Amino acid sequence: MTTTPQHSAVNDGRGRGTCRHFVFVLMNDFTMLSFAGAIESLRLANRFSEGAYSWDLAGDGGEEATCSSGITYRLDRDLDELNRDDTVVLCGGVNVQAATSKRLLNWLRREARRGVSMAALCTASYSLAKAGLLDGKKATIHWENQDSFAEEFEEVELTKSVFVVDGNRMSTAGGTSSIDLMLQLIASDLGEDVANTVADQQIYSSIRTDQDQQRLSIPTRIGVRHPKLSRVIQMMEANIEEPISPSLLAKEVGMSTRQLERLFRRYLNRSPKRYYMEIRLQKARNLLMQTDMSVINVALACGFASPSHFSKCYRAHYDTTPYRERGSHAARALN
Repeated sequence: MTTTPQHSAVNDGRGRGTCRHFVFVLMNDFTMLSFAGAIESLRLANRFSEGAYSWDLAGDGGEEATCSSGITYRLDRDLDELNRDDTVVLCGGVNVQAATSKRLLNWLRREARRGVSMAALCTASYSLAKAGLLDGKKATIHWENQDSFAEEFEEVELTKSVFVVDGNRMSTAGGTSSIDLMLQLIASDLGEDVANTVADQQIYSSIRTDQDQQRLSIPTRIGVRHPKLSRVIQMMEANIEEPISPSLLAKEVGMSTRQLERLFRRYLNRSPKRYYMEIRLQKARNLLMQTDMSVINVALACGFASPSHFSKCYRAHYDTTPYRERGSHAARALN
């Protein structure tokens, strides 16, 4: 299915009072929700500001790009030279590594040298970081990609915020967080009243800031509001590479190991050791599927002393080996 985007009149150069032009760069398998949330926010802002914004769609090759749900968009332009006051909005999604071509990276670096502002939606922070454009800056990325991003880009100050603005670099965590970023830009450009009106039009009642976290709090996520249990899980999640023993975890929250065992059994129906193992294996799975790290380095990053022990635990939990997991994921990505 091919979709030709319907641009507002300002995109044809007939709008009045244009203050910002956006170039949406669509990477293959980009996430439609993030893209739609951003561009619809701009469209609605134009209704209340006499055409404050314009935009067009670009991509590697300049012909078309297909989102992760299979809908294909016709592009307006190739990766051409931009005006210095343009804002690039790089739209990523699944398989972002494969979609990040050398040509795209070179174009991003060239435009960055010319002073162009850049925003990354969903997983596109990977592409900006790969181009070296987030070095020394704060950024965010979808929570599912946080582990692999942190391993590969140590020079980036990764946060768990729904969006981040650091100078002329912006990033969002995916999903509806692109709306939050655009509402902040609209408020900055046109005022809070216009931004609030745009939010109301979208039935978007809870506008988030860059201080909001993208994932639910631990009590909400696990469905348990027990402060000591939440504190232990928080410590587990923060200490993957060097796991903490159950006895030390119990001591940190002022209880015995037996009390901690009972707490986990009561609320999570598993032992602390089992729960901790599941967290580590989930991170390992993310690293296997999202990075080129060797299996032994993945094992070490997730607190396993040997590849054989890692493989045994992985197979017991996922019913496959780390090597087969990576191979099957690579095969799916090629299809």
